[in-house]
Amino acid sequence: MSPIRSFMFAATMTALVVAARPVGAAEPAAAKKGPRASASLNAQDRGKYMLIVGSCNDCHTPGFAARSGDVPEREWLMGSANLGFSGPWGTTYAPNLRLVLSKMTEAQWVRYAKELKTRPPMPWFNLNQWTDADLRAFYKYVRGLGPVGDPAPAFVPADTKPTPPYIQWPAPPK
Repeated sequence: MSPIRSFMFAATMTALVVAARPVGAAEPAAAKKGPRASASLNAQDRGKYMLIVGSCNDCHTPGFAARSGDVPEREWLMGSANLGFSGPWGTTYAPNLRLVLSKMTEAQWVRYAKELKTRPPMPWFNLNQWTDADLRAFYKYVRGLGPVGDPAPAFVPADTKPTPPYIQWPAPPK
């Protein structure tokens, strides 16, 4: 067989083997790029990964969005400070998760997160779907940050004007 035919045969066979791989089959290790799946990380790193992909810092870390995420890790999850989220439900404040989780056991946190139903803008319906392993990893990460900071201000009912600053959310469509 000529060198060109040998090359064409090898290229065709390689293409057939690659094309025959089942959909969703693992890629060769060398072809993988980007972050690894959270299951491959230790608990602390997996917890940090869940925090990042869950966008927890957006509300639970003061100034996070305004600073394009450029907030030192030591300042993460200390609550929304005095920034409220106001809408038809009233005004809510993102709690200091470092303090909240410091008062719970891991099992209490998992149960709490699975059963949580709260006011906007907290996407509790997403948190309810996290796996127990992801919730445990998140707990370990947050507990590793230490219980520092102040508790969030109390909820303000809808019929009471909140003290600024707050983000005003529009009423839902009718």
